[in-house]
Amino acid sequence: MDFDQPPVVSVRHSEDAAPASGTWPMTVPAVAQILAEGLRLDHGVTFLVGENGSGKSTIVEGIAEAYGLNPEGGSTHARHVTRRTESPLAEWLLLQRGAGKRRWGFFLRAETMHSLYTYMESVQGPADPQFHQLSHGESFNALLDSRFTRPGFYCLDEPEAALSFSSTLRLLSALSELAAAGGQVLCATHSPILASLPGARILEVGAWGLRETDWERLELVQHWKRYLESPERYLRHLLDER
Repeated sequence: MDFDQPPVVSVRHSEDAAPASGTWPMTVPAVAQILAEGLRLDHGVTFLVGENGSGKSTIVEGIAEAYGLNPEGGSTHARHVTRRTESPLAEWLLLQRGAGKRRWGFFLRAETMHSLYTYMESVQGPADPQFHQLSHGESFNALLDSRFTRPGFYCLDEPEAALSFSSTLRLLSALSELAAAGGQVLCATHSPILASLPGARILEVGAWGLRETDWERLELVQHWKRYLESPERYLRHLLDER
């Protein structure tokens, strides 16, 4: 038996699930591709990069829930629920788990971090971080220090939303350390900084579905480079239209 496997080896369509044709999110090309062809997940860090609405967050949420993580964020033990907004994708997925791997994991979802902090403060001890007393970025860094500390399966949905440039670099470093320690990360992001992590696998998400690519070839990176070189080229068109 091969024990040198990541926590999640692959994701595929569960034979027990038969979603109706045309049902959302099957209408999203990237989701349809995973259901038809499956998705291999490697050791280390995998980034999903794409425009809003391309399906990257839906995929991360679905895989996180299929792994057994709370869809609103937290570890494998979290059980808090506010309002169900997730797609049914998790019910359609079957995960091949790595042989002999512990099932520890953590899901960080930018849009539900406030409720996650409330839950965590209600179950943790007095020596743990009081997240709501910190700024958005400070609370995120406290979460890194207290929860991103051991190998496991980490799902992150646009974690850079709370972060400054320097804090984004700190997150990049934390992801690198997790990967070096045997952790596996699946991250949806709009950040060209995060996506530049050496050794990471990048899947660009769009109307084509999913395609593996390099950092330099990402549309996201090309847009940022052009904008920073000459912002007036973009602003002229945008502001003239007003």
